[in-house]
Amino acid sequence: MLNTDHIPAPNARLKDAANWRYLLKEFYEMYRHLPSGGSDRIRAHLRNAREAISRVQKANPEMSFDAPSSLPVTDHLGRALDEGRQDRMAPVVRTLERVAPELSWRYGYEKVPRGLARSYGYAEIAGPNGPIVTDEIILGIVLFAPDCTYPAHAHKGITESYICLSGAVSENHQGVYAAGSLIHNPPEHLHRITVGRDEPALLAYAWCGSREDLAGQKMNFSRPRGAKA
Repeated sequence: MLNTDHIPAPNARLKDAANWRYLLKEFYEMYRHLPSGGSDRIRAHLRNAREAISRVQKANPEMSFDAPSSLPVTDHLGRALDEGRQDRMAPVVRTLERVAPELSWRYGYEKVPRGLARSYGYAEIAGPNGPIVTDEIILGIVLFAPDCTYPAHAHKGITESYICLSGAVSENHQGVYAAGSLIHNPPEHLHRITVGRDEPALLAYAWCGSREDLAGQKMNFSRPRGAKA
């Protein structure tokens, strides 16, 4: 997974990185075609996300790559991609597979709860830190191992959406989301994710917010006072 043969050259821009350009296009298409279920808030988020992605596409931003890296959870990535190729999100998954060797997997937390270190990781696609450098939006993917519990957390000033690419998850025990489903989390909304016992889950995500909030977001599992999961 760590073959770096196809990483774009230094000083490359989005137009020079075909696979990343196509992946950004697939994100745009997801946020263009996914239904809102009649929710004005979700419809507005879908519009905000695709408009931000469109601005990124037109800006032809710089590409900036950290060294490709893996985590224990990426042992499950092959299975998650295999499952995703069989379902409705196959176009995104196939495009994602082409950039998989270039991904830098992270935890994003200074302190990772016991057990989570082997069952969770994320890789950014676009954002202030790259690989597609932008302050318009943050896009990425998150991978959960089977039977993972992702502890309750919230994001200050950030509207977040997850799109399930493969597997199935539940959020706050209030529904089951399989491939093609969208989860919408408004700012400050405390949310906890659980994953089925038999298969990993691969999700795309988008964060929309002000440039300041996108650049200064700190991830932690501290429970806001008075909040309930």
